[in-house]
Amino acid sequence: MQLLFPGFLAGLGVVTIPVIIHLLQLRRLQRVRFTNTEFFRELELTAARRRQIKQWVVLALRALALAFLVLAFCQPFIPAQKQVVAGPQDVQVLVDTSPSMQSLGAAGLTHFQEAVRQAQRLGQTAGAQARFGLLNHGSTALSRAAYQAKLQNLAVTSRAEGLARGLGRQVSNSGSAVGPLYVFSDFQRNEVSPELFARLDKRREVVLVPSGGRPAANVYVDSVWLDDAFVRPGTNVALHVRLRNGGRTDVTDCPVKMFIGPQQVAAFRTTIMAGKQVASVVQVQVPGQALIRGRVVTEDAPVRFDNEYYFTLQPATQIKVLEIGAEPLAERLYQNEPVFSYSFENGDAINYGGLKNANLVLLREVPQLAVGLREALRGLVRRGGSLMVVPPAEAKGRESYQQLFRELGVGVVQWEPVVAAPELREVAMPTVRNVFFQDVFGAQSRPVTMPRAAPVLRWGRTDEDILKFRDGESYLAGFQVGAGRVYTFSAPFAARYSDFTAHALFVPVLYRLAMRSYRNDQLPAYRLTQPALTLAVPPAARQAAEANYRLVKDSLTLIPGQRLQGQELRLELPAGLAKPGFYELRRQNELLTTLAFNQNRRESELATYSAAELRALLGTYLNVRVLEGDVEAALLRDRAEQTGQPLWRYCVVLTLLCLLAEGLLLRVGARPPKLSAA
Repeated sequence: MQLLFPGFLAGLGVVTIPVIIHLLQLRRLQRVRFTNTEFFRELELTAARRRQIKQWVVLALRALALAFLVLAFCQPFIPAQKQVVAGPQDVQVLVDTSPSMQSLGAAGLTHFQEAVRQAQRLGQTAGAQARFGLLNHGSTALSRAAYQAKLQNLAVTSRAEGLARGLGRQVSNSGSAVGPLYVFSDFQRNEVSPELFARLDKRREVVLVPSGGRPAANVYVDSVWLDDAFVRPGTNVALHVRLRNGGRTDVTDCPVKMFIGPQQVAAFRTTIMAGKQVASVVQVQVPGQALIRGRVVTEDAPVRFDNEYYFTLQPATQIKVLEIGAEPLAERLYQNEPVFSYSFENGDAINYGGLKNANLVLLREVPQLAVGLREALRGLVRRGGSLMVVPPAEAKGRESYQQLFRELGVGVVQWEPVVAAPELREVAMPTVRNVFFQDVFGAQSRPVTMPRAAPVLRWGRTDEDILKFRDGESYLAGFQVGAGRVYTFSAPFAARYSDFTAHALFVPVLYRLAMRSYRNDQLPAYRLTQPALTLAVPPAARQAAEANYRLVKDSLTLIPGQRLQGQELRLELPAGLAKPGFYELRRQNELLTTLAFNQNRRESELATYSAAELRALLGTYLNVRVLEGDVEAALLRDRAEQTGQPLWRYCVVLTLLCLLAEGLLLRVGARPPKLSAA
């Protein structure tokens, strides 16, 4: 024990005052003569001894009361067990404001409410001169009142940086403050790892305060996707919905509803074990060419912050198909379907303007490829378009094709020598696992006659063999080249080299290749936590200045960081984009598209670390401590270990107890007993 003001010990001299008073009150016994005094002498001696003991006890109580009162002025205290170096900022606090903090804790409050309450209690238990740094609002030193006001203004946000980024910022600021860092969070398992604390300054004490929670289930939508980006209006679309239980208990018969616009189109129930996922398929229809807004709503309690998932469905626009050759071949094939926009260019006089907007270019048996045509085809594939190559039978243009394949990165091909009567070989029946021909072949009661062809080239490697000959060589191969695709036939369409154009397989293959060329750069849904997204911009919208693109939701208007490069618009999501829902992308007053944003699915995983698990996980980090049990009492103990335990309150209490004991002792036996004459 130590004294804060040892000079007051001089006041212990007041203890002599009750001693002097006691000595002055001592009186000499008077002798009283009486007959038969033997009995009275014995009674008087007994009463005197009792009075003497009582007076000494009263004297001791008075002396102790004065001594304890003097010690109270000296302010004794027990020194701190941990020596904390005073720095420019005494206490730093980080409160987790991520969406997962909205789940219920053990006391009936949400994790966020519990964390704020504990952080407020920390401010009350800290020293009077302590300063605070609330890392959610920067590391500026705050007074106690300002710190409490900032805590009151904290709110859960979907764009919270999380513990990883919050602690990561302390690495660069480790030299600016040496005070303890208190972290109030639910400590999700997918968020906390020892690496978070490895780079922190080992001289800084880190105190983790987990908010204990009761086990709960949480069904949420993990993702929504389509089998094919090509969505045709008025036709059934298979919409896949993956549901996951991010809680710690199983869910039975959880209701799930799907809405397309304001109309409910599906409803079902599902059972999901803890930590597992299930996928369901819902058949929906897109009524027209306009973009539609959809929602998937799950009804599970008590966790509700992720019960609604937003998505959009964009009907496919017309697919632009350009055929280059000597004469049109696929004109009637593509013009019969309104989803295709067909055009033709003669190989001897090509208008390269049509190549810039085409989705699929059918390069059919052009004898010689000019340098300008090869450059235009490379640009088509580079921007994500598709190129279908049908090689010529003549040998004079093979070198230009070889150069095109080399520039595209397809690789080296081997050409067959030109013969007068090529031998036709039968193409093999595709396997049922070939997704390219899904729903093309129905149930066959007899063997199907396949087309025949005489190949003029073969490849060393392919990314995808769509059609093969019976001997295993590729007839129609696909190559992924950057963002685009290249499809190559090994034989010309000329009659003496192939009967493919007269076969029933010709139409579905060319249709499927055209549909594959369609690109929808807009995803059904985005996450609020992703930093940026890229969209394809219509030609009319590219003429506007970049600053005219805005995100609008009801009365909220946000101007994201933006960069327009060719046909792509890159948007950097602003910090104000914090609420899930639908946001309209506008250029001035023109509506370009609608984007759906949802919360980060990592926040829906409610598996957390307990205090004991955190201690075991971070046991090697001596500067990291974990508080558990009665958190308020633990905070008081924690502050006492750092600031010392004051004892002056106990001295005041002991002073009052001594005075109370003196009063009770003086009342006992205050009146002498009355003697009655016999």
